[in-house]
Amino acid sequence: MTKSLTEKKRVRWAPPSAVRDLSEIQSKQLAAKKDPYQNFAEKVRDNKQLKSRWAIMQETRVEYFRGKDFPVFLRDHPEVKEILGPDKDLDAEDIIYTLLTKNLIVRSDRVVKTVRPGKKKLSSWPAHLEIHTDQSFSKDDSFFAWTFMKRRALWQTILSFLWPLVALAMCLFPVYPYQVKIVVLYSCAGALLFIVAMLLIRAAAFGTLYVILGKRIWFFPNINAEETTFRDLIRFWPKKEGCDQPPKWTARLFYAAVSILVILLLRHHAPDEAARARYQTKVSNIIDEMLEWSPKLALSGMLEKQQAVVNGTEGRRIIDGARSSDVEGAEAVSGDGVEENV
Repeated sequence: MTKSLTEKKRVRWAPPSAVRDLSEIQSKQLAAKKDPYQNFAEKVRDNKQLKSRWAIMQETRVEYFRGKDFPVFLRDHPEVKEILGPDKDLDAEDIIYTLLTKNLIVRSDRVVKTVRPGKKKLSSWPAHLEIHTDQSFSKDDSFFAWTFMKRRALWQTILSFLWPLVALAMCLFPVYPYQVKIVVLYSCAGALLFIVAMLLIRAAAFGTLYVILGKRIWFFPNINAEETTFRDLIRFWPKKEGCDQPPKWTARLFYAAVSILVILLLRHHAPDEAARARYQTKVSNIIDEMLEWSPKLALSGMLEKQQAVVNGTEGRRIIDGARSSDVEGAEAVSGDGVEENV
């Protein structure tokens, strides 16, 4: 590849074309006929060996990879380039340029370009991106986002049909048998208790290490991530991306004092035994009422109420009839007395 040809490829796109809507690009890709580079892009995107993350770009969630990882991926997996056919001998820069011209990827740049307080360098995987004005290949802090719709896997299609059934099953929980209600209730309560306990222990461990050792260590760092793989979700120890500046001893002392104050206030305003017993009884009554409810009891209760209303209406009619007859008899007696006096 000559130097003039390489310089020719490095063209700068105008800002209006650089900020085009990603949804339009995705619709074009669905309508366009697949070519070798389309198949190559899908194959590379589905390959887990190329590290990728999700980010927000133009209010749209996109999947992106780093420019420095792409040449390494092609070097370690040369079989992927066989899809390109005659162009399989092209280098990483030429392939990226072709993908850019076919609107299969778009070069992106990080939105936040300043180092956060306490950090020494920028994050390796930013959470917010914007379209870069220079749509060319670069290994230095460059990111490339996929612009086409990813092919949905079979299990995802099956789950999309199962979610309405799950929602319907949740709505029909009141009519379940008592034993099934017990299983569902204790399973959900146990899962919720496990999550809350893990988050509290995680926060307590972070606070303890922060105050005593001055280390910012979050166990299960991706437990609150919106989009992550299962392997990253269950990873216990966080990856160290850079040397963080240790916090000042004044800040550590301040947070320790605030934590002690909060614990003392919670202990001082904690409910007594009588209040806890009342709360427990109230919650138990609510749970028992929910578990013991059934359609038969509801229908029988409605019938009893309806019968009580009918009986009450008939009773009022009888009473009203008796009162009207008494009034007529009294009027008749008073009329006879008047005639006799006359």
